[in-house]
Amino acid sequence: MYANGAFKNPFTDFDFTKIAGEFKFPAFNVESIVEANRKNLAAVTTASTSAVESLKSIAQRQGDMIRAAMEDFSKHGSEVLAAATFEEKAAKQIDFAKKSYDAALANAKEIGDLYTKGQTEAFNALNERIAQLTDEVKAAIAKK
Repeated sequence: MYANGAFKNPFTDFDFTKIAGEFKFPAFNVESIVEANRKNLAAVTTASTSAVESLKSIAQRQGDMIRAAMEDFSKHGSEVLAAATFEEKAAKQIDFAKKSYDAALANAKEIGDLYTKGQTEAFNALNERIAQLTDEVKAAIAKK
């Protein structure tokens, strides 16, 4: 290391290009990577749009349901007040309670179905892209 009393760096004469030349680095097709990411972004955008549209339709439908329930409640109140006897009022109350319960169950099922439909559409968009991406990767590996 010390020639003539001076320090000599052992890597000074070392040729890194010889070692680097022995390594084989895979070539990247930048266009295919960009295209794959474009498709990924399109799938995520489609799924997000589907989810937002689903939520908008659910909110709209819930608003319609609440409006209808308030109209029914107002109509029911008028009918109860118009009833002549206690028995008639009680019968109208019981009938209203049953109709309200049935409507609530039907509304809950409808909202659940809307959520399921929206989530399924969003999931299918992503699932389709994943299947395509899997095929693309298999094809790229098969080329080599």
